[in-house]
Amino acid sequence: MMASTTSATAAAAAFGAAATAKPRGSSSSAICPRVQAVAKAASIAALEQFKISADRYMKERSSIAVIGLSVHTAPVEMREKLAIAEELWPRAIQELTSLNHIEEAAVLSTCNRMEIYVVALSWNRGIREVIDWMSKKSGIPASELREHLFMLRDSDATRHLFEVSAGLDSLVLGEGQILAQVKQVVRSGQNSGGLGKNIDRMFKDAITAGKRVRCETNISSGAVSVSSAAVELALMKLPKTEALSASMLLIGAGKMGKLVVKHLIAKGCKKVVVVNRSVERVDAIREEMKDIEIVYRPLSEMYEAASEADVVFTSTASESPLFTKEHAEALPPISDTMGGVRLFVDISVPRNVSACVSEVSSARVYNVDDLKEVVEANKEDRLRKAMEAQTIITEELKRFEAWRDSLETVPTIKKLRSYADRIRASELEKCLQKIGDDNLTKKMRRAVEELSTGIVNKLLHGPLQHLRCDGSDSRTLDETLENMHALNRMFSLDTEKAIIEQKIKAKVEKTQN
Repeated sequence: MMASTTSATAAAAAFGAAATAKPRGSSSSAICPRVQAVAKAASIAALEQFKISADRYMKERSSIAVIGLSVHTAPVEMREKLAIAEELWPRAIQELTSLNHIEEAAVLSTCNRMEIYVVALSWNRGIREVIDWMSKKSGIPASELREHLFMLRDSDATRHLFEVSAGLDSLVLGEGQILAQVKQVVRSGQNSGGLGKNIDRMFKDAITAGKRVRCETNISSGAVSVSSAAVELALMKLPKTEALSASMLLIGAGKMGKLVVKHLIAKGCKKVVVVNRSVERVDAIREEMKDIEIVYRPLSEMYEAASEADVVFTSTASESPLFTKEHAEALPPISDTMGGVRLFVDISVPRNVSACVSEVSSARVYNVDDLKEVVEANKEDRLRKAMEAQTIITEELKRFEAWRDSLETVPTIKKLRSYADRIRASELEKCLQKIGDDNLTKKMRRAVEELSTGIVNKLLHGPLQHLRCDGSDSRTLDETLENMHALNRMFSLDTEKAIIEQKIKAKVEKTQN
C-alpha cells in the first residue's frame, strides 16, 4: 500500500512538473513546441506509471479527517499562533488542497478552536502533510504541535463536527455562536469556489444537526455557571416587563465579575455600573465588550452607586462584608415598578454581603449556595439534553454516511448505463438501416427507439438496484461493493482506475493554475 501511494504521488509530481515546465528566460504565454511535446510525453508517462500502481492504491478509500486543537487541548498562546482570520480561509483551503494527498479541505478557526477538515487520499500521508503545513504556518515545531493536536477519522471526524455544531464541545454547553461560525465556513466556501463535494455536504449536514439539537432539546436554555446563574436569577426575580431596564451594579471586575458583564450582554442589558479598586481592569472589560455601556466608579463611591442600583452583584476578594444590615437600611427605597426590593446577588467566597441584610424588608440576598442549586439543576438538565442530542447526531451521521457510501457506486452506475446505451444505439442504428428510412414513419421510428430504451432500462433495473447503498434497504456496504466489483469485471468498466486518473488530473490542473 505504501509503495503504491508513493508511485501514484511520484506520478502526480512528475506529471505536474512536466505540465508546468517553461523554457528559461521565456514567459508562460510563449512555451515552445518542443517543451510542450516533452511535457505531453512526461504527462503520458506519469499517468502510465500511476496506472501500474492504481490497483493497490484504490483499495485505500479516501478518508475524511479532522486535525486540530481547541480550548480543551491547547493553551491560548498556541491557539492564537494557529488562528486563521476568516478572510484568509479561502487561501488556506487552496494551500491545503494543493498538498499531494489532500483532495478537499475546510478551516474552522474561532477563539476556542482551530480545526482543519480534509478528505485525504491517504490517511497517514495526508495527516503528515497537514501537520507540516500547520507547523510552517504557525512557526511551532511539528513535534510540539502533536502534543496538543487531536486527529479523528471518518465517522469519528464527522460526529465531532456535528457535536461542535450542536454546541456539545463548547465551554458553555449548547452555546449558539459556534453554529453561526459553522455556517460561515459554508458561506466562505461558496464565495471562493466551493469546499468540495464531501466537505460541503458534511458541513451542511452538521448545520442541520446543530439546528435540530437546539430545536428539539432546547439545550441552549438555562444557566451553566455561577455567573450566568447569578444573572439569570436576578432577571427572574425582577418584574418581567422592567427586567432589562433595571439599574445594574457590579462590584469587583475580576474574572467572575467579567463573566457577569458577559452574561448581562447576552440577556440584552445595555448598561452596567462597575465599582472596582482600579480603573485598568474596567477599561480592559470595556475594550473587549463593545455591546454594553460600562460606567466606572471608584471603590470610594461604592455606597453612592449602590443607592442608585436596583440589582447589586458582588464579586470581590474582600474577607469582610462590604454590606451589612446598617448599610442596607441606609440605602434609599426601590421603586414599586422594580418590585420595591433591592436585590443583592453575592457570588463571593467569603461573602461580601452579610446574611443579616436579608432582615431588611427592602432587600433580598442570594449567595453562592443559592446559585449552586440553580447551576446544578440546569447542568443536570443540560446533560440530559446532551444525551438526547446524541440520538439526533447519530441519526444525522447515519444519513451522511449513507450518502457518502452511495458515492462509491456512482461511477460504476454511470459507466454501466453508458456502456448499455452505446450498445443500444449501435444495434438500433443497424436495425433502422435494415428496415430502411422509407419504410418507417416518424411514429414507428419513435416506437422502435422507445422499445430499445425500455428493454435496456428493464435489463439494468436489477443490477442497478443491487448497487444502491443509501440506507433504505438491508444491504451492507460490503455487499454493495462486491456487486460493484462484479459488474466492473463482467463488463470491463474499470471505474476504479478511471477515478484515480481523474484525481491525478485534477491535482495537475491545480498545479498548472
